[in-house]
Amino acid sequence: MAARLPAIFKTTATRLSALYLLLFALCAAILVFYTTSLSVRMLTAQLQETISGEMPVLGRAYQRGGLPLLVRFVEQRSRQPGANLYLLADPQGRILAGNVEALQPGVIDIEGWTDMPFLYSRFSAAEADAGDDAHRAVAFVTRLPNQMILLVGRDLGEAERFRFVMRRALMLALGFMGVGALIIWYVVGRRALKRIDSVSDAGRRIMAGDLSGRLPISGAGDEFDRLSENLNAMLERIASLNEGLKQVSDNIAHDLKTPLTRMRNRAEAALAGGDRSGDHRKALEATIAEADQLIRTFNAILMISRLEAGYSVEQTGRIDLTAIIADVVELYEPLAEEIGVELVSDSIQNAAIVGNRELVGQALSNVVDNAIKYCQGHGEHPKVVVALGREGEAWRIDVADSGPGIPEGDMARVTERFVRLEHSRSQPGSGLGLSLAKAIMGFHGGRLELSGRDPGLCVSMIFPDRKAE
Repeated sequence: MAARLPAIFKTTATRLSALYLLLFALCAAILVFYTTSLSVRMLTAQLQETISGEMPVLGRAYQRGGLPLLVRFVEQRSRQPGANLYLLADPQGRILAGNVEALQPGVIDIEGWTDMPFLYSRFSAAEADAGDDAHRAVAFVTRLPNQMILLVGRDLGEAERFRFVMRRALMLALGFMGVGALIIWYVVGRRALKRIDSVSDAGRRIMAGDLSGRLPISGAGDEFDRLSENLNAMLERIASLNEGLKQVSDNIAHDLKTPLTRMRNRAEAALAGGDRSGDHRKALEATIAEADQLIRTFNAILMISRLEAGYSVEQTGRIDLTAIIADVVELYEPLAEEIGVELVSDSIQNAAIVGNRELVGQALSNVVDNAIKYCQGHGEHPKVVVALGREGEAWRIDVADSGPGIPEGDMARVTERFVRLEHSRSQPGSGLGLSLAKAIMGFHGGRLELSGRDPGLCVSMIFPDRKAE
């Protein structure tokens, strides 16, 4: 534990807690002294009010019976339990009556309220035995018409005791609070350090190559959890991109090896065939065709990677899905008719969304091209239907064909790059059509769904209706 203390002191949570503890202690100390001082001032004011109430009573006694009645009045009040201080002295300061035995010099020289509390001793056997005959008091001093001096005061022992008790209670309370704050400070710092250590350990494992690792989440919903959730989402995205990059690399190495080999073999055959210009021309044309297909493949790969990374310089705006469907159907009708496939559309008007016309057209073209290509030769009347309709708050384009369909287990795999379920590879293509369509749908905030038909396959392009944008 001692070895961890320096590390705890370096954490931001511990430093903030220490600063808070210091400020709290300062404010608490100021509060203690202010509270006790205010309490003493209030008691002193109450004492002065009590003394002020005594002076008119003594004055009336002097007016009615002169000095003898005043002396009896002072002696009578002095003997009462909890009495005030009473002192009657001659003009020279000699004490004649009262319950004050000795007085601090100079107290009765000035009339009015004493400037500061003064020391005195009073007649009390119990106090004399205890050796505690010095007291502090405040008083009001006045001179009678015959120059006799009258002092009425009040002992401050009660106020002093109250201040001592109150200050001690507050200090004890603040002491307990301080100990509790130190414990909380240590616990908070240690907890924050444990969370940071767990995050650091997970980060080191991830940096070591374990991209499947994730930052721990305690479930408390605090700032550490929010940070971990955001970083985990980032790591998930990075892992997905890395996996996609790995798949692309593997697929390129596998699927592009065959066309490159054919290009080399044709060039080698043309060179070995002697000086026949016709053979050379055919070899060059085939090579150019293979090169064009490779360029299209690489362009599709680049487009998919750019769209899946969430970056595109393509412009978006309000586009009409009905017009796009009409253009794509018109483009593919001659091809479909040539190979004996019926291509029809069933769409509604004013189906506008926010998107990029060229990208949406490219995605729909890929889906329609696949449907026509794999529908060919299946059934007596092969048919492809492109339909547009609503699905809640979204627009849905369904491209349904009467072809062989896709097995249920391959539905999710068929949208991956370079995946072709036709093992004979007799049909042209690179296996990127549906991958590109899926990436384009993701760029538009939509999704690509595949569902089986009897017979055939239905590919659905679902666009959110972003009218607010």
